[in-house]
Amino acid sequence: MSVDLAPPAAEVAAPALRAPKQRQYDLWITPIVLGMLATLVVVVWIYSEFDNTTADILERSKLLRQTRQHIGMTLWSTVAVVLIAVPAGILITRPRFKRLATPILTVANSGQALPAYGLIVIFFAWLGQGTGLLVGGTSTMVAALTLYGLLPVLRNTMVGLEQVDQAVIEAGRGMGMSRRQALLKIELPLAVSVILAGVRTALVINVGTGALGFLVGAGGLGVTINSGLKLQRNTAIFIGASLVAILALLIDWIAALAERYLRPKGI
Repeated sequence: MSVDLAPPAAEVAAPALRAPKQRQYDLWITPIVLGMLATLVVVVWIYSEFDNTTADILERSKLLRQTRQHIGMTLWSTVAVVLIAVPAGILITRPRFKRLATPILTVANSGQALPAYGLIVIFFAWLGQGTGLLVGGTSTMVAALTLYGLLPVLRNTMVGLEQVDQAVIEAGRGMGMSRRQALLKIELPLAVSVILAGVRTALVINVGTGALGFLVGAGGLGVTINSGLKLQRNTAIFIGASLVAILALLIDWIAALAERYLRPKGI
């Protein structure tokens, strides 16, 4: 008498069905939360009575400039993270270079091991206000954020590539693909969803940590929060912190859209 140990087809299919549903929920729940928070900020802005100090802190031209600075720091640092972490993740998943995994991961882990404040101070002591393409303290902040955001992208690149079925890779090699072709046409397309999830995490981390950019003269929305704290203006603190949260939610939602639509069909 044989016993069928295989689970019913519905149970096997359930995890595969839940993941797309979870992604769909993510795409419409985030805009709802974003809209609610934005509405709250508008209500506070309209119905609060600003004294001269609060009005000066929350001057629109200042907020627009700080928002541009904040977005710039986030995007520049995330681009740098992707350009460093993805190739590094590919490199240390190749059999010949696996011995480099420990030192590379040690460097990436150091960014997360150190407190964000301490990391920024260390880079400021090393680079000062920064020079070159990114003026003021922006280059210093971008360098710190790059190290801070390396780990999720590096880890996800490694995990995404290592979870690709070796039988699929060998099948491609058997069809005459070179190692490079197998990487570009099989491994990376199958790993792209995991890699994009890491990039999404790095973006949100960099938005939040970017609020500390005022410490090194890089500007950003942290200037408004810091001014509110120093001058004891709770309305300014709330609006500054809410704008950072709105920016993080918006960037996370855009990244979620990219994660969905850049994923190869069928994955």
